[in-house]
Amino acid sequence: MRTVAKRVLVTGGAGFLGSHLCERLLAQGHDILCVDNYFTGRKDNIAHLLHEPNFEAMRHDVTFPLYVEVDEIYNLACPASPIHYQFDPVQTTKTSVIGAINMLGLAKRVKAKILQASTSEVYGDPIVHPQDESYRGNVNPIGPRACYDEGKRCAETLFFDYHRQQKVKIRVVRIFNTYGPRMHPNDGRVVSNFIVQALKNEPITLYGDGSQTRAFCYVDDLIDGFLKMMEAPDDVIGPMNLGNPVETSVAELAKIIVELTGSRSQITYRPLPVDDPVQRCPDISQAKSVLGWEPRMKLRTGLQRTIAYFEKLLTDRGEITRPKTVAA
Repeated sequence: MRTVAKRVLVTGGAGFLGSHLCERLLAQGHDILCVDNYFTGRKDNIAHLLHEPNFEAMRHDVTFPLYVEVDEIYNLACPASPIHYQFDPVQTTKTSVIGAINMLGLAKRVKAKILQASTSEVYGDPIVHPQDESYRGNVNPIGPRACYDEGKRCAETLFFDYHRQQKVKIRVVRIFNTYGPRMHPNDGRVVSNFIVQALKNEPITLYGDGSQTRAFCYVDDLIDGFLKMMEAPDDVIGPMNLGNPVETSVAELAKIIVELTGSRSQITYRPLPVDDPVQRCPDISQAKSVLGWEPRMKLRTGLQRTIAYFEKLLTDRGEITRPKTVAA
């Protein structure tokens, strides 16, 4: 059946997740307005889309109102790595909170469906494991991560209040660790950090003893979840966990990346940052039963694709002198 073309706004559309989402929506035949202030988003991520007649890029900060006519909104705008969101914590909170107010106001005015890209960080450093959507979290509201964690929690509050009070059609997804091509090379996250360090044969930095766990979901699988959530019936509003339910320790991830890159890097250890979660893994029972969604990409295969992306990026920048062979 032919897809009915929609006018879709993607905030944070030039970022890691946003650029992949724009690609998928374009492939479905929709008309895309990509909005980004390019703080962490990069024009290189969307350069290949600029010639498309149904794609438009706009430099705009979501903390200011936006007046456009659209059918659907994906609100992804917000720096998501500690290095970036702690650079200007006040602005990070404003992006989550005022950005949500502005996008919800737009959705209310034009009667658009709106999806909020929330985060597993709303669970903080969890004492319930794995985390399901009913868990209310363990967040330090005054710590250095609070600008992001509490900002996203407040954004969820706003989404549900706009739904209850103003009847706005909302969707809320909680994203767990996601990786893949177009991750920012300097975002300090474990996957991008380890890959860049390994490709440069630099020491790989482990914080703590490396026993803390994460669950890594490949970007293509996550975008599938976004699309399924937006297409779900209007009584499916979330919050909905989207992530990989298979845990991997940070130390094991480092070993896999060293193996796949053929790196000579050694492991170095540093103190664990304040409020860094010891464990993080989603319960995706709801996504499986309601959306029919679960991730498919195996970690090693996804890492190979991600390594190939960073290998080309660093080679083009002259930061590594010759491509390495990614192990099969």
